[in-house]
Amino acid sequence: MAENLGVVRDVVIVGGGAAGLSAALTLARARRSVTVIDAGEPRNAPAGGVHGLLALDGVGPDELIARGRKEVLGYGGEILDGEVVDISRTKDVFAITLRDNRLLHARRLLIATGLVDVLPDVPGVREQWGRGVVHCPYCHGWEVRDHKIGVLAMEPMELHKAFLFRQWSSDIVLFAGGIELDAEQRAQLDAFDIAVVGGAVDRLEIDGDRLTGVRLRDGRVVEVDTVAVSTKMVARTDLFTGIGIESTPHPSGGAFIKTDEVGQTAVPGVWAAGNASDISAQVSGAAAEGARAAQHINANLVMDELTRAVAANADTTAITERELSR
Repeated sequence: MAENLGVVRDVVIVGGGAAGLSAALTLARARRSVTVIDAGEPRNAPAGGVHGLLALDGVGPDELIARGRKEVLGYGGEILDGEVVDISRTKDVFAITLRDNRLLHARRLLIATGLVDVLPDVPGVREQWGRGVVHCPYCHGWEVRDHKIGVLAMEPMELHKAFLFRQWSSDIVLFAGGIELDAEQRAQLDAFDIAVVGGAVDRLEIDGDRLTGVRLRDGRVVEVDTVAVSTKMVARTDLFTGIGIESTPHPSGGAFIKTDEVGQTAVPGVWAAGNASDISAQVSGAAAEGARAAQHINANLVMDELTRAVAANADTTAITERELSR
C-alpha cells in the first residue's frame, strides 16, 4: 500500500518489532488498512540470533525483521520508517505525528514499542551486553552451556537467576555484593554447589572483545566466561500519556502497560502487545500477542461497522416509510 497521509487508516501500529509486525500481518490479511511506524530501535539488536523461535531458531534479529516486513508488504500493509513524537485523539480518530511532520490518522491504535533494559551500573556490562553479558537463560542458556557463569546479584530476589542458570552449567558463581544471605538461601546455594563471592563488584574484565572475569573493589579478579545480570525492564510509555496511557509498576522494578487478556488497554481504541505489556515475553510470545491483539482489533472494528450499518439502514428505512406515507 502506497503512503497516503490523507486517508484514515483502520489501524496504526507504533513499533515494528515481532509484536508489531505480527499484528500488521494478521490485520493486512484481514484486508484492513494498517500502517506500522518503526523507529528502528529493536531491543534485541545486540544479540547474535533469536533463539527458541520455532522453525527460525538462530535467525538474526535483522533478518527476522526483514522477513516480517516483506510479508506485511506482500499483503498490502504499509511500513513507515520514522519516529512518532505526538499522539492525540479527536472523537474516534487518533492523530499520529512523526518527527518529520508527517501526520497519520487511524481508527485504532496498537502500541508495540517494546521496552528498555536498564542495565546494572557496572563498567563493562553495556560493552558486553548481548555477548559476554546475558540476562535470560531461555534466550541464551544453550549458547553459554557449560561456561563458568558469574551471576551479578544486586538484590536478594536475583538469587533466582543463579538457580535457573544452574540448569545449563554446573559452574556458577554468585557475586553477592552487599546482599545479606540468610540460612535458607545459603542452604539452597550449597545444595546446587553454587560458589558465593562477597564484596562489591568494581567492573568486568575484558580482553579485546572477550569477557574474561569480574574485578572486585578489593582488587581480586574472579575468572568467568559469561556474566548473567538482571535488568530493570521499562516499557516505553511517555509518548502515550497524552491519550491516557499510564505505566504500571512491575514487581521486578520495571514498568509495563496494563491490558486485559486480549491486549486491550483501559483507553478505548488502544491495544498493546509484546514487551510493552508483557516484559518477560520472548520473541515468540511477543509475536503471538501481536497476532492475538490484531484479531481482537479487527473484531472490534467489525462490530463498530455493524453498529453503524444497522443505524444507517434504520435511517434509510425510516425515510422510505415517510415518503411512502405521503
